[in-house]
Amino acid sequence: MEYTPGAAALSCPYCGHRQEVAGAGREVREHAYNELASLPRKPVASVAAHAYVCPACGAHTESDAIAKRCQFCATPLVAENVTGELIAPEAVLPFAVDRAGVRTALGTWCRSRWFAPGSLKKVSEAETLKGTYLPHWTFDARTVSDYQGQRGEHYYVTETYTVTVDGRQETRTRQVRHTRWHPASGTVRRDFDDVLVPATTHLPAKQLDELAPWPLTEAVAYHSDYLAGYHALRYDTEPEAGLVEAKSRMAPVIEGDCRSDIGGDEQRVSSVDTAYSDVAYKLMLLPVWIAAYLHAGKSYQVLVNARTGEVIGERPYSAAKIAAAVLAALALVAALVMAYVLSR
Repeated sequence: MEYTPGAAALSCPYCGHRQEVAGAGREVREHAYNELASLPRKPVASVAAHAYVCPACGAHTESDAIAKRCQFCATPLVAENVTGELIAPEAVLPFAVDRAGVRTALGTWCRSRWFAPGSLKKVSEAETLKGTYLPHWTFDARTVSDYQGQRGEHYYVTETYTVTVDGRQETRTRQVRHTRWHPASGTVRRDFDDVLVPATTHLPAKQLDELAPWPLTEAVAYHSDYLAGYHALRYDTEPEAGLVEAKSRMAPVIEGDCRSDIGGDEQRVSSVDTAYSDVAYKLMLLPVWIAAYLHAGKSYQVLVNARTGEVIGERPYSAAKIAAAVLAALALVAALVMAYVLSR
């Protein structure tokens, strides 16, 4: 039985039999961050791989993944117990885009790439395709931030200057903008909900961030049935490191609040001191199709958001198209310069 994308059900790929996902309907919970210290967990780097026994062929294998397929007969395998030494997933955003959806999304993405070779438009099939759940931390927090800075207010001064026109000196005036700065300080408050931080280093965080936004409100309580038939990585970034990254993602938002509070025409923020309270976390699994397509004898990797169909990844460029665009731009500039010279 494998999870069916877009439905809270498992289905047999051979006979089509379906059954509802067990345990559906449980609420997703946030966990108090200050309770982490009391959990009976180990550093993830010191935790042994999960041991699997395939129910179909009886093969014994080990893997850091919490779900995979048997490497001998492709039977879906899911770790029976992911609690104890590790923090268990609290929520999962189930797959909604199936393999046919990936084919459509990939074809659309290839056809929309600027300066791509014309032959790329014909690519619509992935050479390799793996549906994978990637672990992410989410963090909630109430913040109170005291700031110091300056408020800039613009004012204008009339200045005179001279120019030479047809060999004669002319005196003209212009308005020159200046900024008057005043000390500013205050306090801003902001509540953060579900600040998302990748909990895996298998893929660059920048790439995973580009797959956003994620419809996190559609997440459901974790159950192993959602992983059946897919690969699922366990986290390798501890929640403590995740919180540090979450705070760095909160910082620009808080600074924006400080600037809004300062007001004026310009703002300078020299210091921000933020206090965090009611910090909560959860471990969530997000669905991604990891694909590779072949073009001109070279393989390119792409990632597909398995909820929205968003595609990001590598692509080839056409040197001829880029050169033609540069020449066209230069020709346009030359034409504009010539038109200006002739109009003098």
